[in-house]
Amino acid sequence: MENKATSEYPTGQVYDFSGMFSLVLRLVVGWTYFSAFWRRLILENKLVEDTPGYIGEKFNHFLPNSLGIKPIIEYLVSTPDVLWWAMVIFTIIEAIVGLLFMLGYFTRLASIGVICLAGGILLGSGWIGSTCLDEWQIGVLGVAAGFTIFMTGGGHYSLDRILMPKTPWLKKCKWYPWIASGNLSIKESIVKKMAVAGSIAILALTLYTNQVFHGGVWGQLHNKSVKPKIEISDAQLKDNQLKFTLSRVEGIDVYGSFLIGITLKDNAGNHIFELNADELAKFPTGNIHNRYVAKIKPGKHSLVIPLGAKAEINIEQDISDMPAGLYKLELLDISGATWEADIAKE
Repeated sequence: MENKATSEYPTGQVYDFSGMFSLVLRLVVGWTYFSAFWRRLILENKLVEDTPGYIGEKFNHFLPNSLGIKPIIEYLVSTPDVLWWAMVIFTIIEAIVGLLFMLGYFTRLASIGVICLAGGILLGSGWIGSTCLDEWQIGVLGVAAGFTIFMTGGGHYSLDRILMPKTPWLKKCKWYPWIASGNLSIKESIVKKMAVAGSIAILALTLYTNQVFHGGVWGQLHNKSVKPKIEISDAQLKDNQLKFTLSRVEGIDVYGSFLIGITLKDNAGNHIFELNADELAKFPTGNIHNRYVAKIKPGKHSLVIPLGAKAEINIEQDISDMPAGLYKLELLDISGATWEADIAKE
């Protein structure tokens, strides 16, 4: 039996209606991407390196627990010049995609841009969010909105609908509706399959990332944005130096972990030496070798470790009289959290 809606309305009119009903989604989601450009360049310039709020450093926060695209992020934050250009290009793309999406001009092409941008946010920072899984929600809803607008097109209130009659030669091209708006020249049965398959795929992506990032589908819930976590690696005692690498892999992204104590103990628990908060606040920057744009550095009362930062720390200390054996390195955060690593001295 012929579909009732199809028999009552021409197919083009159905697309006009569906696009009109999703207008508010197009406007709001489009603004979320265009506003990124507006915030970074118009209201405040956040593309200036080595200044508070630099977008490259915020991008560095994504690194520790990103999904699938971690090597790309690590390469960018390891090469500041390339990172700056990437942030500029990314910001321009967000502006263009967001504006086209709101105006409904080349709507389906813009919707693909929204899906890609939202997917990047989801995979890169979907694990961040101290209260309500902020970045994950932004990512999955952006992907869903992009797909919805791809299916509907711009509808009645869009530049596509206004300008398409003025470009009849484009209107005759079968591929043009696939990047603009209007009737998709495929069978209704195929459109239905596209809608169902796309919806199921996006739901699967939603459930998968919710589980990976937060344990939100089954098992124990977890949130990696609540408490700071430091990883210690490559710890060694030699050449009258204690050397180790610090990485901050968890915790809230808007401020650092504040290290107020570094202690070296022998196997019996006796203190060999320690640095307190005042000493760490005056720690020589030449003994901190940062790997990424998010930098570990001395603060007013502690050693500040931003989310995603990684650096080799060198502490000069006379260890010539220390016997060979197993030692323990202990780090103390201002919150009371501690992290330990064993070091063997030969």
